[in-house]
Amino acid sequence: MTSRNHQLFEQSQQYIPGGVNSPVRAFKSVGGEPVFFQRGEGAYFWDADGKSYIDYVGSWGPLILGHAHPEVVKAVQTAAQNGLTFGAPTEAELEIAQLICQLVPSIEQVRLVSSGTEAGMSVIRLARGFTGRSKIIKFEGCYHGHDDSLLVKAGSGALTFGNPSSAGVPAETAGHTIVLDYNDIAGIEAAFNQWGKEIAAVIVEPVAGNMNLIAPQADFLTKLRTFCTQNGSVLIFDEVMTGFRVGLGGAQGLYQIKPDLTALGKVIGGGMPMAAFGGRRDIMQCLAPLGPVYQAGTLSGNPVAVAAGLATLKLIQAPGFYDQLFNRTKQLVDGVTSIAKNHGVDFCAQSIGGMFGLYFNKNIPGSFAEVMQCDKSAFNRFFHAMLEEGIYFAPSAFEAGFVSSVHGDDELEKTLSAAEKIFKDW
Repeated sequence: MTSRNHQLFEQSQQYIPGGVNSPVRAFKSVGGEPVFFQRGEGAYFWDADGKSYIDYVGSWGPLILGHAHPEVVKAVQTAAQNGLTFGAPTEAELEIAQLICQLVPSIEQVRLVSSGTEAGMSVIRLARGFTGRSKIIKFEGCYHGHDDSLLVKAGSGALTFGNPSSAGVPAETAGHTIVLDYNDIAGIEAAFNQWGKEIAAVIVEPVAGNMNLIAPQADFLTKLRTFCTQNGSVLIFDEVMTGFRVGLGGAQGLYQIKPDLTALGKVIGGGMPMAAFGGRRDIMQCLAPLGPVYQAGTLSGNPVAVAAGLATLKLIQAPGFYDQLFNRTKQLVDGVTSIAKNHGVDFCAQSIGGMFGLYFNKNIPGSFAEVMQCDKSAFNRFFHAMLEEGIYFAPSAFEAGFVSSVHGDDELEKTLSAAEKIFKDW
């Protein structure tokens, strides 16, 4: 009998490029066909064939409370009953803006948008408009959305401007972007020595999650802050993934570094399409209608998305919420690592807050180049074996994973039992 998942994928490819609406969903990195999901509840979701999975992707990060949290669903239903969109201000927009500014001290003013890509492109435009400069620095392996300026890979030398990493990105656009190695302080210093007064901004994932999970090494973020301050450049933290994931104040709260601008997404939408960017008041007031930097969006501050975000941000402030989340995530990575090591598998893992990384390598990587040295084929084998056992990890060796507050002892036991079964026969 042909599976419903297979049927849906076959049909989808006729009408949707690659059969998916975001590339990583296609399973191209791991092989095979994507799973089509129908519903989710708590730590689980069910595919089109009715099979259940423990979910460690969480819609790529937003579902910190798990699927279909009753209070979030209720907030969405109430908001929807009052109208799906107005294209005009609402009181709820003010409420969530106040809450974001309260929880993230570096943000003095904030603007709501609809996606992480929109937040990423907006902070770059704003930094350029504020400084009157064109050049930006990004880091190899960090992803900030599919804006032209940010779809750039490293050039051929240690200090060269980047090359487009996507068709459709003009070389002259990529030529304004300097691409450096993550955690390479010497490279940053050299770039500022050469172009310091031309650099509008440095944009960085303070904890990288788009080349698997990579932690910032000692002084990396501190040096970024120092060099930006000395040269009048804007320091941008892309916390679309880490915001409210690695702590209530994001990565900047965890590492005690204050950026000038911050991009937020995922958790602040509670599973609905919403993102935001904010920061210093003097920079934010360069935005239209106050200043010359134009940014707009018909569905920005959508009342249904704001309702989901508000409900989520209120719930994660519960006493002990983060302690429990972080402990559960650490138990997961420590457990899988121990099992792999017991069976002689070259494997390591780490967690930061509610995020985790799995690496088929002897050592935890600290850069894009080191991630590329991990055994991708081993990960693909592990991924499919765990999928067969009903455990859903990110379908790529280059993506971080996520634990929610509703992953409990039962889910952890099932996951580790599956890992034991797989690594025993490795």
